[in-house]
Amino acid sequence: MPPVSLKNAAATCSNVEKCRHGRLNFEKLAVQAEGGHAMVRDDWVVGGERRRAASERIYAAAMDLIAREGLDAFTIDALAARVHCSRATIYRYAGGQAQIRDEVLMRLFADVVDTVRLRVDGLSGSERVITAIDVALEQIRTPPIRRLTSLSGSSLRLGDLHSSPIFAHLAAELTGITESDLEAAQWIVRLVVSFAIWPADSQQSEQRLLRLFVAPAFDA
Repeated sequence: MPPVSLKNAAATCSNVEKCRHGRLNFEKLAVQAEGGHAMVRDDWVVGGERRRAASERIYAAAMDLIAREGLDAFTIDALAARVHCSRATIYRYAGGQAQIRDEVLMRLFADVVDTVRLRVDGLSGSERVITAIDVALEQIRTPPIRRLTSLSGSSLRLGDLHSSPIFAHLAAELTGITESDLEAAQWIVRLVVSFAIWPADSQQSEQRLLRLFVAPAFDA
């Protein structure tokens, strides 16, 4: 994967607030996925703000698909079939598979990001980094993200998140890492993913590990 600047990554995700705009209630979608009630209308978008309406419909269908079947089942072909349009329409209004995946994940993680941002406000250095990781893990382990994991088995593929420049940008912002240090930001994402997949024996043990082995790297 070619290097991607965090500045460009920020432009790609169009900021968390925009991702929050029009976001579906994912927890409701997950519940619907269990009961099989969520449906996508057969007619295509006509009139009005066509591009916005079309992209939102595609993202809604993508979230529904992922909620029901997991990220492993998410492909452009599957999405086009669900929305009843061509692959070309998907690419035109919503972008490629990676772009749609990042948008869906950003919408899903918007509440996590907001919570972390609030908790690290005013902190700096290793204290900010440790707090950001700790709060992120706390949020990831609560619904609706945990529900998605249980619905999809291993299909959430948290291990894939480190490859997304979107999450590297967020890690840099939330931990206070400089935007020029892409490797450090990606390392933070890998660290969070590792703990999420393979947690320590207790939260106290986890915090002790973070303070022993992570904090020193960010102490002045």
